[in-house]
Amino acid sequence: MLLLEVISGERLAKPERGKMRVHKISNVNKALDFIASKGVKLVSIGAEEIVDGNVKMTLGMIWTIILRFAIQDISVEETSAKEGLLLWCQRKTAPYKNVNIQNFHISWKDGLGFCALIHRHRPELIDYGKLRKDDPLTNLNTAFDVAEKYLDIPKMLDAEDIVGTARPDEKAIMTYVSSFYHAFSGAQKAETAANRICKVLAVNQENEQLMEDYEKLASDLLEWIRRTIPWLENRAPENTMHAMQQKLEDFRDYRRLHKPPKVQEKCQLEINFNTLQTKLRLSNRPAFMPSEGRMVSDINNAWGCLEQAEKGYEEWLLNEIRRLERLDHLAEKFRQKASIHEAWTDGKEAMLRQKDYETATLSEIKALLKKHEAFESDLAAHQDRVEQIAAIAQELNELDYYDSPSVNARCQKICDQWDNLGALTQKRREALERTEKLLETIDQLYLEYAKRAAPFNNWMEGAMEDLQDTFIVHTIEEIQGLTTAHEQFKATLPDADKERLAILGIHNEVSKIVQTYHVNMAGSNPYTTITPQEINGKWDHVRQLVPRRDQALTEEHARQQHNERLRKQFGAQANVIGPWIQTKMEEIGRISIEMHGTLEDQLSHLRQYEKSIVNYKPKIDQLEGDHQLIQEALIFDNKHTNYTMEHIRVGWEQLLTTIARTINEVENQILTRDAKGISQEQMNEFRASFNHFDRDHSGTLGPEEFKACLISLGYDIGNDPQGEAEFARIMSIVDPNRLGVVTFQAFIDFMSRETADTDTADQVMASFKILAGDKNYITVDELRRELPPDQAEYCIARMAPYTGPDAVPGALDYMSFSTALYGESDL
Repeated sequence: MLLLEVISGERLAKPERGKMRVHKISNVNKALDFIASKGVKLVSIGAEEIVDGNVKMTLGMIWTIILRFAIQDISVEETSAKEGLLLWCQRKTAPYKNVNIQNFHISWKDGLGFCALIHRHRPELIDYGKLRKDDPLTNLNTAFDVAEKYLDIPKMLDAEDIVGTARPDEKAIMTYVSSFYHAFSGAQKAETAANRICKVLAVNQENEQLMEDYEKLASDLLEWIRRTIPWLENRAPENTMHAMQQKLEDFRDYRRLHKPPKVQEKCQLEINFNTLQTKLRLSNRPAFMPSEGRMVSDINNAWGCLEQAEKGYEEWLLNEIRRLERLDHLAEKFRQKASIHEAWTDGKEAMLRQKDYETATLSEIKALLKKHEAFESDLAAHQDRVEQIAAIAQELNELDYYDSPSVNARCQKICDQWDNLGALTQKRREALERTEKLLETIDQLYLEYAKRAAPFNNWMEGAMEDLQDTFIVHTIEEIQGLTTAHEQFKATLPDADKERLAILGIHNEVSKIVQTYHVNMAGSNPYTTITPQEINGKWDHVRQLVPRRDQALTEEHARQQHNERLRKQFGAQANVIGPWIQTKMEEIGRISIEMHGTLEDQLSHLRQYEKSIVNYKPKIDQLEGDHQLIQEALIFDNKHTNYTMEHIRVGWEQLLTTIARTINEVENQILTRDAKGISQEQMNEFRASFNHFDRDHSGTLGPEEFKACLISLGYDIGNDPQGEAEFARIMSIVDPNRLGVVTFQAFIDFMSRETADTDTADQVMASFKILAGDKNYITVDELRRELPPDQAEYCIARMAPYTGPDAVPGALDYMSFSTALYGESDL
């Protein structure tokens, strides 16, 4: 009766004798009605069972009342009352190594848990260091006595019962522990304030680490660019083909091995910067401003300079290799022609300086004259070769051949010798012509032999020179042209053989005449040194050189066919990869503005898309391998494709960067949504509205499109001065740089700022005030007692000394610190 009166607050009727049971039931019903009016659900509990002394039902009702009025209002981190109370106990006793609270029964048997709760909040009441785990009765009684005497918590438990029971009653202990929770509720407020401060400080610490990471990554990337650009801008040519090919190989290693990781670092740097700015916006922190020279724009400018230097470097390398190839070919051709000419001129000056005509007979004089005419014919025939040698030397000079001094010296020697031969020839002819009148007879046959043998001999020498001439071609058409010319040359061989037989016939006729008429010819033909044996020897040499030339042309034709296959192979792959990259770029653009599922679904889809793109990398590597084969084969053009390796490289890098940036944009949208409490339906509504007015699918809205979008979302922005002022205010938020466009991220940031709430400097300041016991300052001991060690030291290192009139030694100013966290002042 007394318990029911206390619960209901009403004075119950005293039952008369004989009517005792009826009055009791009436009184209990009043109490039960009052309990139900307080929101307590009494399932299957009736007044009759209580009046009749049903112990189980009575105890159940009492536990329900306790649960409602003593335990139900306990809430720790949005858990149930029981779980919240257990979590509170665990946190409060965590510093005590010999206490391990896991439940509300056997974890409390040694009494140390109760003592730890008291000592944590009122350390002056218990000397915890003197307690022993093996003396539970003393521990329990100490806790119960101190709680009753100093904390106004009545003794609800018996120490002997707890120690003597294998599993103490869970509800009884839970009820008793809840009394401690309510007794220390003021400390709970301090804990809540500490949690809020820890959360804010954790955000600042994380942001500072991200800023340090950005600065280091930006510094390293800029330093790499600074070291690389001078190397790419160095256009100092090498003298040898091997040295230039090594430069080309070094450049290939740079593009294949050294640059790709830096492309990834640059992309990651931009992603980290965007993520950091998003986190700063979401936590009401000022935007991050990198140190001078390390802005994203600075890195992009430096990267642009790198690519500008890189753009012309490979082209310069290939042109230099082509130039050196041409130089080597010309130098070899110069040496070959010079050697042939020098061999021909050997002894010619001595021959022209002879005075043999002074003592010769008439027939010998005429022979000398005819011989000289033949020499002049031969000399004229060699004029083209000398001009060719001079022209090659001139071209080597124009192409800056490294050994030009020796080439020029040799060419000058040949030209000087040629001029001297011309002067000597003219001088000897004049001497012979002065004695020509003395000459009456000459053997016409020898003369005819000499006249025909000299051109034929020159033709054979020219043929041998052409057959041994080196050649350089770059296409099948060029080698086919050489093959056609060679076939045309072979077609002239039968006529040449007839000329050879005719010349030999003249010589045979001379021999017959000499034998028939016993002419004193004094040995060989006086008009020429070309003998039939020499003609036959050179003819045989020409016939031997023809099949060699055939083989050389055939091998070169096979090489050009191989080069053509390389061109077609590269072209076939490039014509697939190039459009594939363009298609993927367009698909990513569509994905970034379309709505399909939740943001997580879009993120998952994009990551799968990124994985499929990365899996395409072997095809790029294969194309790089084919490109290397093409360069090693010195192939400089490809009519089978408009794509170069540079096009593919740039497109591939742009594709990787675009998918990474698109994923980062969705991640930032998720961060914004979660931090601001935006629902998926709201996010979809925002995206749908944005896409509806983004009619050109550019991913941005112009001012008028953005205004229409805001109106569609319920904003009252009219054409009156007030509406124009409001729209100008909004535009200053979403387009601070006045670029004239609004991105989707800026749009989402604005909408989330309009629809959600976040921590503020005032809230953090109020939390510190709770920890400080309502003082205007806080002490080092209070910070270390209420906050985790790392965050307590973070505050101590940054808080300024408090200088108010109520200051004490060591007082710290938490107010200026709180405003500095949100950029309202400087730390």
